[in-house]
Amino acid sequence: NVPEDQADKLLLASWGLPKAVLEKYHSLGVVQMFEWQAECLMLGQVLEGKNLVYSAPTSAGKTLVAELLILKRVLETRKKALIILPFVSVAKEKKCYLQ
Repeated sequence: NVPEDQADKLLLASWGLPKAVLEKYHSLGVVQMFEWQAECLMLGQVLEGKNLVYSAPTSAGKTLVAELLILKRVLETRKKALIILPFVSVAKEKKCYLQ
């Protein structure tokens, strides 16, 4: 569980994302994340580029964790990222979404 003193970490706005990114998520109805998602982002040195392995049921929100990690790393390091997705339809959706 996310400690009470870090409850603000459930809000996307507390992760240092640019306003345009937050507005895009907000327009899709994503303002905050689940506790388990925030826990993933706060584990060890994940935000510094260390590996993270996590598992959750279909449609639980795994993609949001990956997107936030990728966005933060790309924006902070100014390096590119490679996203591998399982289906062409998902790849096309993410391409439009992340542009």
